[in-house]
Amino acid sequence: MTTDDIEFEVRGGTGIVTLNRQKALNALTHPMVRALSARLAAWKDDEGVRAVLVRAAPGRAFCAGGDIRAVAERVAVDGPDAVLPFFGDEYRMNWRIRHFPKPFVALMDGITMGGGVGISVHGRFRVVTDNTMFAMPETGIGMFPDVGGTAFLPRLPGELGTYMALTGARLDGRDCRSVGIGTRFVDAARLGELQEAIVEGEDVEAVLAEFEEPVERSAIDGHRVEIDRLFAGEHLRDVIAALRGSKTAFAQETLAVLESKSPISVGIAFHQVRLGRELDFAECMRLEYRLVRHVMAHGDFHEGVRALIIDKDKAPRWQLAHLDEVSDEAVETFFRPWDGDRLPFDWRSV
Repeated sequence: MTTDDIEFEVRGGTGIVTLNRQKALNALTHPMVRALSARLAAWKDDEGVRAVLVRAAPGRAFCAGGDIRAVAERVAVDGPDAVLPFFGDEYRMNWRIRHFPKPFVALMDGITMGGGVGISVHGRFRVVTDNTMFAMPETGIGMFPDVGGTAFLPRLPGELGTYMALTGARLDGRDCRSVGIGTRFVDAARLGELQEAIVEGEDVEAVLAEFEEPVERSAIDGHRVEIDRLFAGEHLRDVIAALRGSKTAFAQETLAVLESKSPISVGIAFHQVRLGRELDFAECMRLEYRLVRHVMAHGDFHEGVRALIIDKDKAPRWQLAHLDEVSDEAVETFFRPWDGDRLPFDWRSV
């Protein structure tokens, strides 16, 4: 579990995690996931650690996601089952963050997407800044919003989570604070000072409150009413019809974005978010583990990675040409159980 891409230290009773793979925007590798998960298990019962702080080395990103190129290459050579250990370990790590009994602070300064969301949004304290760029862009690569998206997206205000899951919309730091993704908004220039105050202080929550900056009306607030109206349908076809029937610029721009995504991924994400409303966190993660094996075996994921990550031609050729071709039956095949899909969650295994 040793890797130079993630560093650990304890200072002043604070366990400090530093993501140090900025050339890859701190995209999570399997060794990074395993190392963080194991360290959380150790720190949970360590009386010398009273809080955990997760940050990134200086650069553009907190964490831009998982190393999906490596995942796609592994699947191409060894098949979808070969990457299940990575996803299983990552989802267990997400569960441990969600249930970590001590203050857990994530400094979401910079790009925070996909896997980076998974190591931040489930923690107790999420610090956002004027540099934060938050998104779950998975439908654009033939994937679905995993790492706990099933749990947190349906619990955002109104239909915001549905909108984000389907479109991959980006939120800035003020947006994130406004809708509750971030618990504190802090001036990025003061992050160094904030970190030292956390290490030296006794009450993490009080320190964070001292550094918080007020957030005026955010950009996303201006679209909330329309998002709730357009994305309220119980079926994907209802949402598409609402978007097509609206003549507002926002609706037409949103429809154009949706039509660029993998149609089957949009269908999966919609059903996933609707199911997640009624599931507890562990069941949400188990649902994602069930989904991911089916998605890894489907051609859209590999085509999306090719078009956006490898060849970068941004012209994916999805297996379904249009959103109208997404049927309930096609989507439901991705939710079928498979032998061994009941992912266990505990603090014992790595």
